[in-house]
Amino acid sequence: MIRVVLAEDQSMVRGALASLLGLEPDIEVVGEAANGDEVITVAEATRPDIALLDIEMPGRDGISAAEELRRRVPGCRVVILTTFGRPGYLRRAMEAGAVAFLVKDSPASELAAAIRRVLRGERVIDPGLAAAALSAGPNPLSPRERDVLAAAADGSTINDISLRLHLSEGTVRNYLSAAIQKTGARNRIEAVQKAQAQGWL
Repeated sequence: MIRVVLAEDQSMVRGALASLLGLEPDIEVVGEAANGDEVITVAEATRPDIALLDIEMPGRDGISAAEELRRRVPGCRVVILTTFGRPGYLRRAMEAGAVAFLVKDSPASELAAAIRRVLRGERVIDPGLAAAALSAGPNPLSPRERDVLAAAADGSTINDISLRLHLSEGTVRNYLSAAIQKTGARNRIEAVQKAQAQGWL
């Protein structure tokens, strides 16, 4: 049996996935989690073969959960299943150790097939998303530029951001200016929108 843990914050979606996978003769759902922090605990307790993670979850997101799982449950392979088929998410997920990236509108049979392929050591990536990621290129933002731009997403002032990230106001302005330039935006609001649309934040 292929032992699978699910992490999905929407309980109805999580239940539907568990039911669908439970119909497969060689797949067993051994644990469920509602967020990225909980899935680490569940995976450590159950030692699954596969962790099926959503990206957008409260607390720790699926990408940072994938990184943590790689460290704490090294035998577990991570499959990202998401509504958000953004090129930047794909790249970040692969860098975090995910071995498969699928979008939720794929048929259930494809998910089961992908789980089996991952267990055989293959990488499985949604073909449309792979093409989009290749044409989009790498994330142009540095880690610190991402931090500052993400902090600006809620409309925080320069002072608020500097206090939150323990940076001087001048440094915050420099990072925001660089992020605006690299995203080809006219201002920081547009830079946030463009970066989010690409999955860079």
